[in-house]
Amino acid sequence: MKPVSENIAFKEAMSNLQRFCAYQERCILEVQQKLKGFGLSQEDELTLIDKLIQSDLLNENRFAIQYTRGKFRIKEWGAVRIRGQLRSKKIAEDVIQHALDQLDPVEYKEVFDALAIRKLEGIKKKDVHQKRKKLADMLLYRGWESELVYDRVRELIPFS
Repeated sequence: MKPVSENIAFKEAMSNLQRFCAYQERCILEVQQKLKGFGLSQEDELTLIDKLIQSDLLNENRFAIQYTRGKFRIKEWGAVRIRGQLRSKKIAEDVIQHALDQLDPVEYKEVFDALAIRKLEGIKKKDVHQKRKKLADMLLYRGWESELVYDRVRELIPFS
């Protein structure tokens, strides 16, 4: 078997992964999934991942922060959903917490309030109970904390 540095498939995979990681932030799991198509040994795969980390093309802290900001600002996801998605990408719990801590609490509350009002305006149900349930379900699905959701639903749709 040729040494790792002389392996053509290894060099091709490295070049491909450098472009893959330079295009946007990636996590180790995404790189591992991309590596499956190259038919490399597990040792070569680990070597590639180490080289990407050493060259700072692969950084899970940076990935988690970018992912958190993007999902919060663009998709208006709450911390619960973001945390779950990052866990599914096998990101360490302390890295996830650090990324969530980067969100501005004032902006977090403003986005939540604006989303709740916008979603309420789109609900056509007449029954107060159905309206409250629908709004709560929408906000919980987006990953907002249940205490926040239920408090806001009580404020926006009081019982008559």
